[in-house]
Amino acid sequence: MDTPFLTPIEKPKSLLWKLLYFFTRKRFGKVITPLKVMAVRLPVAFGSFSGKIGQLDKKLKLPAETVMLVRERVAQLNVCLFCIDIGRAYTIMAAMNQAKFDALSDYARSPLFSEKEKVLLDFVTRLTRDRQMEAELFDKLAQHYDERSICEIVWIIASEFYYNIGNIGLNIHSDMICDIAQKKVIADATEVAATV
Repeated sequence: MDTPFLTPIEKPKSLLWKLLYFFTRKRFGKVITPLKVMAVRLPVAFGSFSGKIGQLDKKLKLPAETVMLVRERVAQLNVCLFCIDIGRAYTIMAAMNQAKFDALSDYARSPLFSEKEKVLLDFVTRLTRDRQMEAELFDKLAQHYDERSICEIVWIIASEFYYNIGNIGLNIHSDMICDIAQKKVIADATEVAATV
């Protein structure tokens, strides 16, 4: 069953929520399901907490592609279809290497990933899947990343869990945001080509 356990609220009553829906529609091409199912039922401060995660991500020193590799790997392992979809949409809009994200589930054997990225994804996989970490794998990660970067990696994993668990618990699946992003990229490229 692909429908959320709670009926999405399509028309919120408060002006603030109407504005939030408007800006979300403008940003993503639609009002995303987590907003219509969970956020609108909670005090606004809860929704603003989710927004703060995105703001905090802008303060990370790790490259954007690394951040998205970590987020997508966690979402894959937790099988959060909404997060996989919206994460992939971000990678499309940011013109990241899509072949790498296609190969993410087989990163250990893929030549698209550097040794540094493979160690990172081993760390992410172990922590996400088993909720454990051994010193040997941590030490391998520390050979490639400084202390701040390691703390950022753990933050990304933890904050992605927050998103994943909310969506999984309420049976929120993909919003096909990835398809919307792909169409927008194609439309933008067509528009640029027409002006040249």
